[in-house]
Amino acid sequence: MRVVAAPDKFKGTASAAEVARAVADGARAAGWRCTEVPLADGGEGTLEVLGGANRTTLVSGPLGDPVRAGWRLVRGRAVIEMAAASGLDLVGGPDGNDPVTASTTGTGELIAAALDAGASHILVTLGGSATTDGGLGALRALSPFARMRGVELVVACDVTTRFLDAAEVFAPQKGASPAQVELLRRRLERLAQVYLDEHGVDVTVLDGGGAAGGLAGGLAAIGAQLTSGFDAVADHVGLDELIEDADLVVTGEGFVDAQSFDGKVVGGVAEMSASLGVPVLAVAGEVYDGVEDRLSTVSLVERCGRERALAEPLACITELVAAHLAQAAGR
Repeated sequence: MRVVAAPDKFKGTASAAEVARAVADGARAAGWRCTEVPLADGGEGTLEVLGGANRTTLVSGPLGDPVRAGWRLVRGRAVIEMAAASGLDLVGGPDGNDPVTASTTGTGELIAAALDAGASHILVTLGGSATTDGGLGALRALSPFARMRGVELVVACDVTTRFLDAAEVFAPQKGASPAQVELLRRRLERLAQVYLDEHGVDVTVLDGGGAAGGLAGGLAAIGAQLTSGFDAVADHVGLDELIEDADLVVTGEGFVDAQSFDGKVVGGVAEMSASLGVPVLAVAGEVYDGVEDRLSTVSLVERCGRERALAEPLACITELVAAHLAQAAGR
């Protein structure tokens, strides 16, 4: 019997690779073979899942301070994680951020570095941003755009939020007050008109255009293709072929709820597995919104207790997966 371990990270607790390894340990303990395929949805951690950084470039951080950001380049294909250059964690979270002035300039500088290094395909992963600048900083760093000719620029979005909704949906998480949210919303409206006038692209109608505070929309204005972050990662690792040969897929994340089916790893894995006729088990710290009615789930908090689930999540995952698979094999 073969299981595919295809989880997302448990944010703040364990990386996707660590969770996949814990699932594999449980599978082997139950006598199953396991293939480890850590995943991401285009947000933070995607670069690590796709092989990790093998280059670094000094760029402008969200508030202008220099940041040494890692990125990846292999055979003309670059992977850039915007959080490495323009992420909220770089300024110490929302309390250390200036949500009105925070800029995506550093992300644009990373894309420029990839172009200078000869990249012909650039994947930009979004999520964890400090910014709501509509991508203006990045575009200024990339100008003139003639050097983008012949380059495939793909933006992996971890949300489907549209450009004009980015301020209301995300800016409060980045430290913005209600007055600042309104200011940022009006700024995005003006910027959308600029993009339409200068590039002929209406970024307001693009699903995912509001990702990373509108960075996705800004890059789309200069020709980037917006795609689901999960789909981009799944294609990269050949997830469908791995699942097709499996008897069970184990996925998971820290919290599984209704939003887990909106472009996130758990929902994406569940949908792909269902289309291939392979059962799925989702392992999570906690499960909400009645998700257990639509997907087989295991909650660490429910089965191991909150204290142990937080202190020893990987050990809990291994134990619960082993128990589940041993029971499944005995049916």
